[in-house]
Amino acid sequence: MIKLKRLFFIFKGELIMKNVCVITGGGSGMGLAAAKFMPKEKIIVISGRTVAKLENAVNELKELGYEAYAFACDTSDRESVKKLAEYAASLGEIKNVINAAGISPAMGSAGDQEKILRINALGTVYVNQEFSKKMNAGSVICDISSNSAYSLPSFILPKKAYPLAETDEAAFLAKLIKRANMAKTDYEKNGFAYGLSKNFVCWYAAKSGFDLGPKGIRVVSLSPGLIATDMGKMEEEHGGYLIKLSCEERMGKPEELGYAIATVADERNGYLAGVDILCDGGSTRGQKEFKKKK
Repeated sequence: MIKLKRLFFIFKGELIMKNVCVITGGGSGMGLAAAKFMPKEKIIVISGRTVAKLENAVNELKELGYEAYAFACDTSDRESVKKLAEYAASLGEIKNVINAAGISPAMGSAGDQEKILRINALGTVYVNQEFSKKMNAGSVICDISSNSAYSLPSFILPKKAYPLAETDEAAFLAKLIKRANMAKTDYEKNGFAYGLSKNFVCWYAAKSGFDLGPKGIRVVSLSPGLIATDMGKMEEEHGGYLIKLSCEERMGKPEELGYAIATVADERNGYLAGVDILCDGGSTRGQKEFKKKK
């Protein structure tokens, strides 16, 4: 096998386009962990908002033998996502997109409900829409949600407003912020916004699965529980009770979720589409049934 510049390699006398895996929020945590489980023949593009973190992650991947590149991107900005998709497509055929960018309640400040919704919810719309324009049959998008998607009672979930994310962003945000403001404290309001945003991610990934399925593009979501990343540790004060509700009564490890995400995002897993994979150590099921308080 003789490598050429970026786009192609020669295999058995044929010119083959290289496959590209894009990971938003790939500078650390589960995103970076997932990158380390991708096949090394793929080009890895990681994106995020902190350039220094991205550069460190790229160096780490290169030391492991990957061809990796960093690209600064704010997923709450459609134009920024569009530029990321264009850049990735310039490197080869986009085969895998792992959308792990997001912020949690503790990462926000008082009154950050809109910020959380823009990054987590509308960011998912932008990623799925802009990347699908550059992807071919046999490719896959994996949107990372959270078990918080399952935490809010159904009467709080404004599912009839979810389609507005594609047609009227202002109305979409207004309706979800109104629901988030039903909570009392600033943290709880951010928590509601986060739960709503992640419930939307599950819904939108499923919708995208049906929208893009006829084109041969598979879309699926994965919902982690409390994971021992920097983000997860920030949430431990408020969400630590979930540890006792899981099967093994522990937090998940980044590498465990990295492997799960990379497996779900593998293009060979072709019949896994339009669903959410709940990967939370059993804490959601434990809370609702097996470890439910009497």
